[in-house]
Amino acid sequence: MERTSLTVVALLVCLSVAVVKAEDPYLFFEWNVTYGTISPLGVPLQGILINGQLPGPRINCTSNNNIVVNVFNHLDEPLLLTWNGVQQRKNSWQDGTPGTMCPIMPGTNFTYRFQVKDQIGSFFYFPTTDLHRAAGGFGGINVHSRALIPVPFDNPADEYNVFVGDWYNKGYKSLKKILDGGRTIGRPDGIHINGKSVKVGDKVAEPFFTMEAGKTYRYRFCNVGMRTSVNVRFQGHPMKLVEMEGSHTVQNIYESLDLHVGQCFSVLVTADQEPKDYYMIVSSRFLKQAHLSSVAIIRYANGKGPGSSDLPTPPPENTEGIAWSINQFRSFRWNLTASAARPNPQGSYHYGKINITRTFKIVNSRSEVDGKLRFALNGISHIDADTPFKLAEYFGATEKFFKYDLMADEFQTDLNKVTVAPNIKNATFRNFVEIIFENREKTIQTYHLDGYSFFAVAIEPGMWSPEKRKNYNLVDAINKHSIQVYPNSWAAVMTTLDNAGLWNLRSEMWERFYLGQQLYFSVLSPARSLRDEYNLPDNHPLCGVVKGMPMPSPYKA
Repeated sequence: MERTSLTVVALLVCLSVAVVKAEDPYLFFEWNVTYGTISPLGVPLQGILINGQLPGPRINCTSNNNIVVNVFNHLDEPLLLTWNGVQQRKNSWQDGTPGTMCPIMPGTNFTYRFQVKDQIGSFFYFPTTDLHRAAGGFGGINVHSRALIPVPFDNPADEYNVFVGDWYNKGYKSLKKILDGGRTIGRPDGIHINGKSVKVGDKVAEPFFTMEAGKTYRYRFCNVGMRTSVNVRFQGHPMKLVEMEGSHTVQNIYESLDLHVGQCFSVLVTADQEPKDYYMIVSSRFLKQAHLSSVAIIRYANGKGPGSSDLPTPPPENTEGIAWSINQFRSFRWNLTASAARPNPQGSYHYGKINITRTFKIVNSRSEVDGKLRFALNGISHIDADTPFKLAEYFGATEKFFKYDLMADEFQTDLNKVTVAPNIKNATFRNFVEIIFENREKTIQTYHLDGYSFFAVAIEPGMWSPEKRKNYNLVDAINKHSIQVYPNSWAAVMTTLDNAGLWNLRSEMWERFYLGQQLYFSVLSPARSLRDEYNLPDNHPLCGVVKGMPMPSPYKA
């Protein structure tokens, strides 16, 4: 009996150890990235497909899942994919930007390994190399709550990913030549929905999505375009906003919603109208002397009859439209009663009571340098180097490529004086920072920060000053990873820099990104500990001057 009892105890101990050491589930993907003929606006072009698809394969996962994506590059150019909105905790090695990774060379493959740690929500991936974003290569990342975590709405009958954005008929290689030659790519030629463009009354158009009467559906929208904000709306069906870039929202009802470049949100739509066809409408916002639009057919199962050509009215444009859009932004609120993965610091409901330790005031500008178009932040127009900056840091070779802090924390110089150089900002690990984006131009801006989410506490017309802090939402601002800045306006965000690594802060308007409107925050942990940051992965390719250099001492626990 005693021996049996000891055996049982030993087995229980072994089982408990196994449970403690058990990892979160793994999801494996194999992607082949190729060229293919696409025609989003009816003009055949060379595009970028993943497994022959546009949009590419969807990553459908759950909080804390480990994602393994083996990417084979069949293009004739180097390639990187980034995971827009995935925070890559302690792991900027997988971020997929030219400042953090060597590209996947033609004819080779690379396996991304990352965890969607403490996140839920709607995100997307896309290529960051050259001007590949203008050629496709995008797809969805849907991160669901774990089974035991209640979601603040009933399970929908189905989920649909909707990728919208502007499109150019010149082709991405021609667009790249234009930018390399120092000129602007100008206005886009149209709007696409999931890589297609349909007009009202198009008799050959097939339905994009199907709904059954009486059921509710979740639509996950992402703006994957190059520069154009859009407005989305459904004919005869209001939208209930439930999630925005990883945060459950207060569930307000909207007839139409603005969606800016690089941003995502989820809405619930209930099929409660007469069973027939209806249109989803996507139209451009804030494009002077141009109004672009496309529609998608939403079909009721067993419905009868085509959609009506009487479309819902778009929101106003010009100054009135900006005021309308700002007011809509102010209506977005974080759902504090929802159970879900929380931003770091974990469970931080009281971000408004944390002392700000550093303020970055960033002003964008457009100018010419040696007769060529450049875009800048606080007078610095970023350029990449042959060796990724993260690798240069890791191998102790930074002096060969860049100087830290060329860009001042606060803009102090003439907007027309621009320095073209790598823009790397030193940032203190675990500081709580405020970032002010001030837009003195006449065009809307959108910014994204890799590695983090931030509290979008304010957007207002005019110029920022410290007394504007009294207008911040310090209670329930949406926690997200991107922010729009309207013409002649400013936006303020707050975050804790608790994710060690090198992280890209960029314009999501890809012409601006390509020509310098970006920077990297270097957030180093003084402890050089695995508790704060992972070591260079074994499969990580080396390039530039670090190739062949002796490996640095690894971080330790």
